[in-house]
Amino acid sequence: IDQEKQKLVDITHQSLMLGIKEAKAGNYVSDIGHAIQTHVEQNGFSVVRELVGHGIGTDLHEDPQIPNYGLPKQGYQLKEGMCIAIEPMINLGGREIYTAKDGWTILTADGKASAHFEHTIAILDDGPKILSKVSYNG
Repeated sequence: IDQEKQKLVDITHQSLMLGIKEAKAGNYVSDIGHAIQTHVEQNGFSVVRELVGHGIGTDLHEDPQIPNYGLPKQGYQLKEGMCIAIEPMINLGGREIYTAKDGWTILTADGKASAHFEHTIAILDDGPKILSKVSYNG
Protein backbone atom coordinates (compact mmCIF):
# COMPACT_ATOMS: atom_id res chain seq x y z
CA ILE A 1 0.00 0.00 0.00
CA ASP A 2 1.08 3.60 -0.42
CA GLN A 3 2.56 5.68 2.43
CA GLU A 4 -0.68 7.55 3.14
CA LYS A 5 -2.63 4.31 3.64
CA GLN A 6 0.18 2.79 5.71
CA LYS A 7 0.07 5.86 7.96
CA LEU A 8 -3.71 5.38 8.29
CA VAL A 9 -3.20 1.76 9.36
CA ASP A 10 -0.42 2.69 11.79
CA ILE A 11 -2.37 5.57 13.37
CA THR A 12 -5.46 3.36 13.72
CA HIS A 13 -3.46 0.71 15.57
CA GLN A 14 -1.74 3.33 17.72
CA SER A 15 -5.12 4.85 18.61
CA LEU A 16 -6.37 1.42 19.71
CA MET A 17 -3.40 0.99 22.01
CA LEU A 18 -3.84 4.51 23.45
CA GLY A 19 -7.51 3.75 24.08
CA ILE A 20 -6.60 0.52 25.85
CA LYS A 21 -4.24 2.42 28.18
CA GLU A 22 -7.26 4.45 29.36
CA ALA A 23 -9.36 1.35 30.10
CA LYS A 24 -8.70 1.34 33.85
CA ALA A 25 -11.05 0.95 36.78
CA GLY A 26 -12.18 4.42 37.84
CA ASN A 27 -11.77 5.95 34.38
CA TYR A 28 -14.75 6.60 32.15
CA VAL A 29 -15.80 5.15 28.80
CA SER A 30 -15.24 8.61 27.30
CA ASP A 31 -11.58 8.58 28.41
CA ILE A 32 -11.01 5.75 25.94
CA GLY A 33 -12.73 7.58 23.09
CA HIS A 34 -11.02 10.86 23.89
CA ALA A 35 -7.56 9.24 23.67
CA ILE A 36 -8.46 7.64 20.33
CA GLN A 37 -10.02 10.76 18.81
CA THR A 38 -7.21 13.07 19.92
CA HIS A 39 -4.49 10.91 18.37
CA VAL A 40 -6.43 10.31 15.16
CA GLU A 41 -7.36 13.94 14.56
CA GLN A 42 -3.86 15.21 15.43
CA ASN A 43 -2.67 13.03 12.56
CA GLY A 44 -5.21 14.34 10.04
CA PHE A 45 -7.68 11.45 9.97
CA SER A 46 -11.31 11.16 11.08
CA VAL A 47 -13.18 8.88 13.50
CA VAL A 48 -16.30 6.98 12.42
CA ARG A 49 -19.01 7.74 14.99
CA GLU A 50 -21.85 5.43 13.98
CA LEU A 51 -19.96 2.23 14.90
CA VAL A 52 -18.54 1.74 18.38
CA GLY A 53 -16.99 -0.81 20.70
CA HIS A 54 -19.11 -2.53 23.32
CA GLY A 55 -19.32 -4.63 26.42
CA ILE A 56 -18.52 -8.34 26.22
CA GLY A 57 -20.67 -10.88 28.01
CA THR A 58 -23.34 -13.40 27.12
CA ASP A 59 -24.66 -11.42 24.12
CA LEU A 60 -22.81 -10.32 21.00
CA HIS A 61 -22.94 -6.57 21.65
CA GLU A 62 -23.69 -5.46 25.20
CA ASP A 63 -23.68 -2.18 27.07
CA PRO A 64 -21.79 -0.11 27.67
CA GLN A 65 -21.13 1.25 24.21
CA ILE A 66 -17.51 2.32 23.76
CA PRO A 67 -17.36 5.28 21.34
CA ASN A 68 -14.06 6.15 19.69
CA TYR A 69 -14.56 9.86 20.33
CA GLY A 70 -15.71 12.21 23.06
CA LEU A 71 -14.71 14.43 25.93
CA PRO A 72 -12.92 12.92 28.94
CA LYS A 73 -14.58 12.00 32.25
CA GLN A 74 -18.10 11.46 30.90
CA GLY A 75 -20.54 8.59 30.76
CA TYR A 76 -20.21 5.17 32.31
CA GLN A 77 -17.44 4.65 34.85
CA LEU A 78 -15.28 1.58 34.21
CA LYS A 79 -15.13 -1.07 36.92
CA GLU A 80 -12.71 -3.87 37.70
CA GLY A 81 -13.83 -7.15 36.13
CA MET A 82 -15.49 -5.61 33.08
CA CYS A 83 -14.70 -6.99 29.63
CA ILE A 84 -15.05 -4.67 26.66
CA ALA A 85 -14.21 -4.49 22.97
CA ILE A 86 -12.42 -1.35 21.82
CA GLU A 87 -12.78 -0.88 18.05
CA PRO A 88 -11.49 2.31 16.44
CA MET A 89 -12.64 2.76 12.85
CA ILE A 90 -10.63 5.53 11.23
CA ASN A 91 -11.05 7.15 7.82
CA LEU A 92 -8.52 8.74 5.51
CA GLY A 93 -11.11 11.33 4.46
CA GLY A 94 -14.32 12.43 6.12
CA ARG A 95 -15.95 10.49 8.95
CA GLU A 96 -19.22 9.80 7.10
CA ILE A 97 -20.13 6.21 6.19
CA TYR A 98 -23.05 4.32 4.70
CA THR A 99 -24.24 0.73 4.52
CA ALA A 100 -24.26 -1.00 1.12
CA LYS A 101 -27.38 -2.61 -0.33
CA ASP A 102 -26.32 -6.00 1.05
CA GLY A 103 -27.16 -4.60 4.52
CA TRP A 104 -23.75 -5.52 5.91
CA THR A 105 -20.88 -3.83 4.08
CA ILE A 106 -19.88 -0.43 5.46
CA LEU A 107 -18.32 2.08 3.07
CA THR A 108 -16.91 5.58 3.43
CA ALA A 109 -19.16 8.25 1.91
CA ASP A 110 -16.23 9.86 0.08
CA GLY A 111 -14.81 6.54 -1.19
CA LYS A 112 -11.52 6.97 0.65
CA ALA A 113 -9.76 4.25 2.62
CA SER A 114 -10.68 3.24 6.16
CA ALA A 115 -8.91 1.11 8.76
CA HIS A 116 -10.15 -0.83 11.79
CA PHE A 117 -8.48 -2.63 14.65
CA GLU A 118 -10.12 -4.30 17.62
CA HIS A 119 -9.14 -5.90 20.90
CA THR A 120 -11.16 -7.46 23.67
CA ILE A 121 -9.81 -6.44 27.04
CA ALA A 122 -10.44 -7.17 30.70
CA ILE A 123 -10.24 -4.36 33.22
CA LEU A 124 -8.19 -5.73 36.10
CA ASP A 125 -6.93 -4.21 39.34
CA ASP A 126 -3.48 -3.73 37.79
CA GLY A 127 -4.80 -2.24 34.53
CA PRO A 128 -6.18 -3.44 31.21
CA LYS A 129 -5.33 -6.91 29.89
CA ILE A 130 -5.65 -7.74 26.19
CA LEU A 131 -7.59 -11.00 25.80
CA SER A 132 -7.60 -11.23 22.01
CA LYS A 133 -4.64 -12.39 19.98
CA VAL A 134 -2.12 -9.69 19.03
CA SER A 135 -1.28 -9.92 15.33
CA TYR A 136 -0.22 -6.46 14.06
CA ASN A 137 3.49 -5.78 13.91
CA GLY A 138 3.38 -2.30 12.28
